[in-house]
This record gives sequence, structure tokens and C-alpha cells, in this order.
Amino acid sequence: MWHPGQQQAAGGHILVIDQGTTSTRAIVFGPDIAPVAIAQQEFPQIYPQPGWVEHDPEMLWSTSLSMARQALQQAGLTAAQLAGIGIANQRETTMIWDRATGRPIHNAIV
Repeated sequence: MWHPGQQQAAGGHILVIDQGTTSTRAIVFGPDIAPVAIAQQEFPQIYPQPGWVEHDPEMLWSTSLSMARQALQQAGLTAAQLAGIGIANQRETTMIWDRATGRPIHNAIV
């Protein structure tokens, strides 16, 4: 709900973050659902043994944040101007976080 003093959403723009198995992509869509800005960055795969794949959880977070910021900058928007954010993630990947610290305890298992 909008309150006096807050910026209103800029015409219904939506930021979508697609956290895939090899890269992170952020796309800003305009009110007409056409892409306005796109940013993408690959991240390294970790192969601890044959047939196993892992990802650095901190890398997943940092690429998500930096690509979101880059797409917003390209679109000329701030996060406060967005109508919403959508997230698509790696459904086959598992991470475990330490409840006390909020930090990952191991790499993400793909």
C-alpha cells in the first residue's frame, strides 16, 4: 500500500531475477511487458569430483544483487520505483544455511 511521502511505482515496471545453473540474469519489464533492460553474468561451476557440481552461495547472491542493480541502472529506475520483483531459481539446487549466522555452511549442491 502506498503512503504519503513514498515514491510511486514507475508505471508498473517489474524486475525479474533469473538465477540459473550457469549465470544470473536480471530483466526489467515495462508496463507493456516488453523488456526495458537486461543484465547477465556467468558464475563458475565447482566440480569436487566427477559427476558432481556445486556453486559458491556467496557468488549466487553477489551476481543476483549486481545484475539487479545493473538492470535498474540501465532502465533509469530505482528499486523504490518498481511495482514488483519476480524470482526464478535453480529448483534442483540445495543450500544449507547456519541459522545463527545466516551464512551458508557449504557450497550449493546442484
